[in-house]
Amino acid sequence: MAEASPDPRRGRSPRLPGGAKLRSGFLAAQSGELRSPAQTGRLGLRKSRRFMRLQDKVALITGGTSGIGKATAVLFAKEGAKVAITGRNEKRGHAVIEQILNGGGQAIFLRTDVRKAAECRGAVEETVSSFGRLDILFNNAGIFYPHTALDCSEEEWDLQIDVNLKGTFLMSKFALPGMIEQGSGVIINNSSGWGIVGGDAAIAYCASKGGVVLLTKAMAIDHGRQGIRVNCICPGDVDTPMLPEDARMRGQKWEDYLAGCSNRPLGRIGTSDEIAKAALFLASDDSSFMTGATLVVDGGGTAD
Repeated sequence: MAEASPDPRRGRSPRLPGGAKLRSGFLAAQSGELRSPAQTGRLGLRKSRRFMRLQDKVALITGGTSGIGKATAVLFAKEGAKVAITGRNEKRGHAVIEQILNGGGQAIFLRTDVRKAAECRGAVEETVSSFGRLDILFNNAGIFYPHTALDCSEEEWDLQIDVNLKGTFLMSKFALPGMIEQGSGVIINNSSGWGIVGGDAAIAYCASKGGVVLLTKAMAIDHGRQGIRVNCICPGDVDTPMLPEDARMRGQKWEDYLAGCSNRPLGRIGTSDEIAKAALFLASDDSSFMTGATLVVDGGGTAD
Protein backbone atom coordinates (compact mmCIF):
# COMPACT_ATOMS: atom_id res chain seq x y z
CA MET A 1 0.00 0.00 0.00
CA ALA A 2 1.30 3.45 -0.88
CA GLU A 3 2.13 5.72 2.04
CA ALA A 4 0.72 9.26 2.31
CA SER A 5 3.17 12.02 1.36
CA PRO A 6 3.64 14.92 3.82
CA ASP A 7 1.55 17.94 2.84
CA PRO A 8 3.00 21.26 4.01
CA ARG A 9 -0.34 23.03 3.58
CA ARG A 10 -2.01 23.28 6.99
CA GLY A 11 -5.60 22.19 7.31
CA ARG A 12 -5.57 20.02 4.22
CA SER A 13 -5.61 16.26 4.03
CA PRO A 14 -2.39 14.53 2.99
CA ARG A 15 -2.37 13.29 -0.59
CA LEU A 16 -1.66 9.84 -1.95
CA PRO A 17 0.08 9.25 -5.27
CA GLY A 18 -2.39 9.81 -8.11
CA GLY A 19 -4.27 12.60 -6.37
CA ALA A 20 -6.35 10.58 -3.93
CA LYS A 21 -6.77 12.05 -0.45
CA LEU A 22 -7.05 10.63 3.03
CA ARG A 23 -10.10 12.09 4.73
CA SER A 24 -11.50 10.94 8.10
CA GLY A 25 -10.50 7.36 7.68
CA PHE A 26 -11.85 7.07 4.10
CA LEU A 27 -10.03 6.81 0.82
CA ALA A 28 -11.41 9.35 -1.65
CA ALA A 29 -10.40 8.21 -5.12
CA GLN A 30 -10.32 10.55 -8.08
CA SER A 31 -13.77 9.25 -9.05
CA GLY A 32 -15.09 10.70 -5.79
CA GLU A 33 -16.14 7.31 -4.42
CA LEU A 34 -15.54 6.89 -0.69
CA ARG A 35 -14.53 3.55 0.75
CA SER A 36 -14.27 2.89 4.47
CA PRO A 37 -11.62 0.65 6.04
CA ALA A 38 -14.38 -1.86 6.80
CA GLN A 39 -15.32 -1.95 3.13
CA THR A 40 -11.77 -2.29 1.87
CA GLY A 41 -10.33 -4.59 4.49
CA ARG A 42 -7.24 -2.32 4.58
CA LEU A 43 -7.05 1.39 4.04
CA GLY A 44 -6.46 2.14 0.38
CA LEU A 45 -7.36 -1.30 -1.01
CA ARG A 46 -10.72 -1.69 -2.71
CA LYS A 47 -12.45 -5.00 -2.05
CA SER A 48 -12.88 -6.70 -5.42
CA ARG A 49 -16.21 -8.18 -6.47
CA ARG A 50 -16.12 -11.95 -7.07
CA PHE A 51 -16.04 -12.86 -10.74
CA MET A 52 -19.00 -15.02 -11.72
CA ARG A 53 -18.33 -17.36 -14.61
CA LEU A 54 -21.97 -17.64 -15.71
CA GLN A 55 -23.13 -14.10 -15.03
CA ASP A 56 -26.42 -13.34 -16.87
CA LYS A 57 -26.56 -16.81 -18.44
CA VAL A 58 -29.64 -19.02 -18.38
CA ALA A 59 -29.23 -22.75 -17.76
CA LEU A 60 -31.69 -25.64 -18.04
CA ILE A 61 -30.69 -28.80 -16.14
CA THR A 62 -32.59 -32.07 -16.47
CA GLY A 63 -32.65 -34.44 -13.52
CA GLY A 64 -31.88 -31.47 -11.30
CA THR A 65 -33.60 -32.61 -8.10
CA SER A 66 -30.77 -34.71 -6.63
CA GLY A 67 -27.20 -35.87 -7.07
CA ILE A 68 -25.15 -34.36 -9.89
CA GLY A 69 -28.06 -32.32 -11.23
CA LYS A 70 -28.78 -30.69 -7.88
CA ALA A 71 -25.10 -29.92 -7.22
CA THR A 72 -24.77 -28.41 -10.70
CA ALA A 73 -27.89 -26.28 -10.32
CA VAL A 74 -26.66 -24.86 -7.02
CA LEU A 75 -23.16 -24.19 -8.40
CA PHE A 76 -24.44 -22.58 -11.62
CA ALA A 77 -26.67 -20.28 -9.56
CA LYS A 78 -23.72 -19.28 -7.35
CA GLU A 79 -21.81 -18.45 -10.54
CA GLY A 80 -24.54 -16.03 -11.67
CA ALA A 81 -26.78 -18.16 -13.87
CA LYS A 82 -30.56 -18.16 -13.78
CA VAL A 83 -31.46 -21.83 -13.45
CA ALA A 84 -34.37 -24.03 -14.50
CA ILE A 85 -34.35 -27.62 -13.30
CA THR A 86 -36.51 -30.53 -14.37
CA GLY A 87 -37.50 -33.70 -12.61
CA ARG A 88 -40.51 -35.76 -11.64
CA ASN A 89 -40.29 -35.42 -7.86
CA GLU A 90 -41.91 -32.08 -7.05
CA LYS A 91 -41.00 -32.12 -3.36
CA ARG A 92 -37.30 -32.54 -4.08
CA GLY A 93 -37.48 -30.06 -6.95
CA HIS A 94 -39.00 -27.32 -4.82
CA ALA A 95 -36.41 -27.99 -2.09
CA VAL A 96 -33.59 -27.34 -4.58
CA ILE A 97 -35.29 -24.16 -5.79
CA GLU A 98 -35.69 -22.95 -2.21
CA GLN A 99 -31.99 -23.55 -1.57
CA ILE A 100 -31.03 -21.51 -4.63
CA LEU A 101 -33.46 -18.69 -3.79
CA ASN A 102 -32.20 -18.53 -0.21
CA GLY A 103 -28.70 -18.12 -1.62
CA GLY A 104 -29.79 -15.09 -3.63
CA GLY A 105 -30.16 -16.88 -6.97
CA GLN A 106 -33.00 -17.21 -9.43
CA ALA A 107 -34.50 -20.60 -10.26
CA ILE A 108 -37.64 -22.44 -11.31
CA PHE A 109 -38.70 -26.09 -11.18
CA LEU A 110 -40.41 -27.73 -14.17
CA ARG A 111 -42.00 -31.14 -13.71
CA THR A 112 -40.85 -32.97 -16.83
CA ASP A 113 -40.60 -36.51 -18.17
CA VAL A 114 -37.73 -36.38 -20.68
CA ARG A 115 -39.15 -39.40 -22.53
CA LYS A 116 -42.03 -37.28 -23.79
CA ALA A 117 -41.47 -34.79 -26.61
CA ALA A 118 -44.27 -32.45 -25.57
CA GLU A 119 -42.91 -32.12 -22.04
CA CYS A 120 -39.35 -31.51 -23.29
CA ARG A 121 -40.62 -28.79 -25.61
CA GLY A 122 -42.61 -27.31 -22.74
CA ALA A 123 -39.56 -27.23 -20.44
CA VAL A 124 -37.54 -25.28 -23.00
CA GLU A 125 -40.41 -22.90 -23.75
CA GLU A 126 -41.11 -22.25 -20.06
CA THR A 127 -37.42 -21.57 -19.39
CA VAL A 128 -37.28 -19.01 -22.21
CA SER A 129 -40.60 -17.48 -21.10
CA SER A 130 -39.35 -17.09 -17.53
CA PHE A 131 -35.79 -15.89 -18.20
CA GLY A 132 -35.84 -14.54 -21.78
CA ARG A 133 -33.35 -16.94 -23.36
CA LEU A 134 -31.51 -20.26 -22.99
CA ASP A 135 -27.71 -20.36 -23.02
CA ILE A 136 -26.84 -23.71 -21.41
CA LEU A 137 -28.54 -27.10 -21.54
CA PHE A 138 -27.24 -29.83 -19.23
CA ASN A 139 -28.76 -33.17 -20.20
CA ASN A 140 -28.26 -34.91 -16.90
CA ALA A 141 -31.37 -37.06 -16.35
CA GLY A 142 -30.50 -40.74 -16.22
CA ILE A 143 -31.59 -44.12 -14.94
CA PHE A 144 -29.82 -47.45 -14.39
CA TYR A 145 -30.77 -51.10 -13.94
CA PRO A 146 -28.03 -53.77 -13.62
CA HIS A 147 -28.74 -56.55 -16.12
CA THR A 148 -27.02 -58.72 -18.71
CA ALA A 149 -28.54 -59.41 -22.12
CA LEU A 150 -30.06 -62.59 -20.69
CA ASP A 151 -32.00 -61.03 -17.82
CA CYS A 152 -32.66 -57.50 -19.08
CA SER A 153 -36.36 -57.17 -19.86
CA GLU A 154 -37.55 -55.32 -22.92
CA GLU A 155 -39.30 -52.85 -20.64
CA GLU A 156 -36.12 -51.99 -18.72
CA TRP A 157 -34.12 -51.80 -21.95
CA ASP A 158 -36.62 -49.32 -23.38
CA LEU A 159 -36.74 -47.27 -20.18
CA GLN A 160 -32.97 -46.78 -20.03
CA ILE A 161 -32.65 -45.99 -23.73
CA ASP A 162 -35.61 -43.60 -23.56
CA VAL A 163 -34.44 -41.65 -20.50
CA ASN A 164 -30.68 -41.67 -21.07
CA LEU A 165 -30.45 -41.37 -24.86
CA LYS A 166 -33.81 -40.34 -26.28
CA GLY A 167 -34.27 -37.75 -23.51
CA THR A 168 -30.91 -36.19 -24.39
CA PHE A 169 -31.94 -36.07 -28.05
CA LEU A 170 -35.37 -34.55 -27.36
CA MET A 171 -34.15 -31.82 -25.00
CA SER A 172 -31.40 -30.88 -27.45
CA LYS A 173 -33.84 -30.88 -30.37
CA PHE A 174 -36.03 -28.26 -28.73
CA ALA A 175 -33.18 -26.19 -27.23
CA LEU A 176 -31.21 -25.88 -30.46
CA PRO A 177 -33.50 -23.56 -32.50
CA GLY A 178 -33.28 -20.74 -29.94
CA MET A 179 -29.54 -21.18 -29.57
CA ILE A 180 -29.11 -21.12 -33.35
CA GLU A 181 -31.19 -17.94 -33.58
CA GLN A 182 -29.10 -16.15 -30.95
CA GLY A 183 -25.86 -17.49 -32.46
CA SER A 184 -24.55 -19.07 -29.28
CA GLY A 185 -25.19 -21.87 -26.83
CA VAL A 186 -23.69 -24.71 -24.86
CA ILE A 187 -25.03 -28.25 -24.57
CA ILE A 188 -23.50 -30.61 -22.01
CA ASN A 189 -24.50 -34.26 -22.03
CA ASN A 190 -23.95 -36.50 -19.03
CA SER A 191 -22.64 -39.84 -20.26
CA SER A 192 -20.55 -42.25 -18.16
CA GLY A 193 -17.21 -44.00 -18.02
CA TRP A 194 -19.27 -46.98 -19.13
CA GLY A 195 -20.15 -45.04 -22.25
CA ILE A 196 -16.51 -45.47 -23.26
CA VAL A 197 -15.68 -48.91 -21.88
CA GLY A 198 -17.97 -51.81 -21.07
CA GLY A 199 -19.26 -52.62 -17.59
CA ASP A 200 -20.58 -55.76 -16.01
CA ALA A 201 -24.34 -56.36 -15.86
CA ALA A 202 -25.15 -53.00 -17.45
CA ILE A 203 -26.04 -53.79 -21.05
CA ALA A 204 -28.76 -51.18 -21.63
CA TYR A 205 -26.97 -48.53 -19.57
CA CYS A 206 -23.72 -48.97 -21.51
CA ALA A 207 -25.60 -48.90 -24.82
CA SER A 208 -27.45 -45.72 -23.89
CA LYS A 209 -24.41 -43.90 -22.52
CA GLY A 210 -22.24 -44.94 -25.47
CA GLY A 211 -24.95 -43.48 -27.66
CA VAL A 212 -24.75 -40.22 -25.73
CA VAL A 213 -21.01 -39.97 -26.47
CA LEU A 214 -21.54 -40.26 -30.23
CA LEU A 215 -24.67 -38.11 -30.18
CA THR A 216 -22.49 -35.43 -28.59
CA LYS A 217 -19.90 -35.66 -31.35
CA ALA A 218 -22.51 -35.65 -34.11
CA MET A 219 -24.24 -32.54 -32.74
CA ALA A 220 -20.90 -30.81 -32.28
CA ILE A 221 -20.15 -31.34 -35.98
CA ASP A 222 -23.61 -30.21 -37.07
CA HIS A 223 -23.84 -27.04 -34.99
CA GLY A 224 -20.32 -25.74 -34.37
CA ARG A 225 -20.55 -23.19 -37.21
CA GLN A 226 -23.75 -21.89 -35.62
CA GLY A 227 -21.89 -20.89 -32.46
CA ILE A 228 -22.98 -23.88 -30.39
CA ARG A 229 -20.58 -26.07 -28.43
CA VAL A 230 -21.60 -29.62 -27.49
CA ASN A 231 -19.54 -31.69 -25.06
CA CYS A 232 -20.14 -34.55 -22.66
CA ILE A 233 -18.97 -35.61 -19.22
CA CYS A 234 -18.15 -39.22 -18.42
CA PRO A 235 -18.23 -39.64 -14.65
CA GLY A 236 -17.14 -42.74 -12.81
CA ASP A 237 -18.77 -43.93 -9.58
CA VAL A 238 -20.16 -40.85 -7.84
CA ASP A 239 -21.81 -40.48 -4.45
CA THR A 240 -25.39 -40.05 -5.68
CA PRO A 241 -28.65 -41.86 -4.82
CA MET A 242 -28.04 -44.09 -7.86
CA LEU A 243 -24.99 -45.75 -6.29
CA PRO A 244 -26.53 -47.37 -3.19
CA GLU A 245 -29.51 -48.37 -5.32
CA ASP A 246 -27.14 -50.17 -7.69
CA ALA A 247 -25.58 -51.97 -4.73
CA ARG A 248 -29.02 -53.00 -3.49
CA MET A 249 -30.13 -54.33 -6.88
CA ARG A 250 -26.88 -56.28 -7.21
CA GLY A 251 -27.43 -57.81 -3.78
CA GLN A 252 -24.22 -56.34 -2.33
CA LYS A 253 -23.58 -54.81 1.07
CA TRP A 254 -22.78 -51.11 0.84
CA GLU A 255 -19.37 -51.59 2.47
CA ASP A 256 -18.43 -54.32 -0.02
CA TYR A 257 -19.69 -52.20 -2.91
CA LEU A 258 -17.57 -49.22 -1.81
CA ALA A 259 -14.53 -51.48 -1.45
CA GLY A 260 -14.93 -52.48 -5.08
CA CYS A 261 -15.29 -48.83 -6.12
CA SER A 262 -12.02 -47.99 -4.37
CA ASN A 263 -10.09 -50.29 -6.70
CA ARG A 264 -8.91 -47.46 -8.96
CA PRO A 265 -5.98 -45.03 -9.04
CA LEU A 266 -7.48 -42.38 -6.72
CA GLY A 267 -8.89 -45.03 -4.41
CA ARG A 268 -12.34 -43.53 -3.81
CA ILE A 269 -15.67 -42.61 -5.35
CA GLY A 270 -16.30 -39.09 -6.61
CA THR A 271 -18.65 -36.45 -5.27
CA SER A 272 -21.50 -34.67 -7.02
CA ASP A 273 -19.71 -31.37 -6.44
CA GLU A 274 -16.66 -32.61 -8.37
CA ILE A 275 -18.81 -33.45 -11.39
CA ALA A 276 -20.64 -30.13 -11.08
CA LYS A 277 -17.30 -28.33 -11.35
CA ALA A 278 -16.58 -30.23 -14.57
CA ALA A 279 -19.99 -29.14 -15.90
CA LEU A 280 -19.20 -25.54 -14.93
CA PHE A 281 -15.95 -25.72 -16.88
CA LEU A 282 -17.77 -26.91 -19.99
CA ALA A 283 -20.56 -24.36 -19.54
CA SER A 284 -18.21 -21.39 -19.16
CA ASP A 285 -15.88 -19.59 -21.52
CA ASP A 286 -13.00 -21.49 -19.90
CA SER A 287 -13.74 -24.23 -22.45
CA SER A 288 -14.40 -21.88 -25.37
CA PHE A 289 -12.30 -23.95 -27.83
CA MET A 290 -13.83 -27.29 -26.88
CA THR A 291 -16.61 -29.06 -28.73
CA GLY A 292 -17.29 -32.71 -29.44
CA ALA A 293 -15.11 -33.59 -26.45
CA THR A 294 -15.54 -36.33 -23.88
CA LEU A 295 -14.41 -35.14 -20.46
CA VAL A 296 -13.68 -38.16 -18.26
CA VAL A 297 -14.02 -37.51 -14.51
CA ASP A 298 -13.70 -40.93 -12.94
CA GLY A 299 -10.77 -41.05 -10.52
CA GLY A 300 -8.75 -42.92 -13.11
CA GLY A 301 -11.22 -45.77 -13.48
CA THR A 302 -10.98 -45.98 -17.27
CA ALA A 303 -7.18 -45.62 -17.15
CA ASP A 304 -6.74 -49.17 -15.76
